[in-house]
Amino acid sequence: MEWNITGGRPVYIQLVEQLELALVNGTFPPGSRIPAVRELAAQAGVNPNTMQRALQELESRGLLQAQRTAGRTVTAEPERLQTLRRKRAAALAAEFLRQMNALGLTRDETEQLLHQAAQGGESNDGNCDL
Repeated sequence: MEWNITGGRPVYIQLVEQLELALVNGTFPPGSRIPAVRELAAQAGVNPNTMQRALQELESRGLLQAQRTAGRTVTAEPERLQTLRRKRAAALAAEFLRQMNALGLTRDETEQLLHQAAQGGESNDGNCDL
């Protein structure tokens, strides 16, 4: 798993967000065991206590379950992960639309931009032509 920890935001919140993404995209499938706290902390380059706090947050949300002898496992309820996936997608879509509105793009221009991007119609500089 790739970790991207940046300054300016609490590390444990970034860990929660990145672990949530790993859960919804299948990096850690439902019912699977996740690595130990110290192993995850070493991979992410963070303090084990910070990783422990992030994992406890995911437990409180019902996304992870602590097993006394087997460590932590991902919830075996795929619908819980799908709900999280939809929630995160909706938040990203709302933020995208807010930014397009701030740029002054109309709904039609935004739809055209999305269509071009989906078709691979980006120019070499990463910008889509409207």
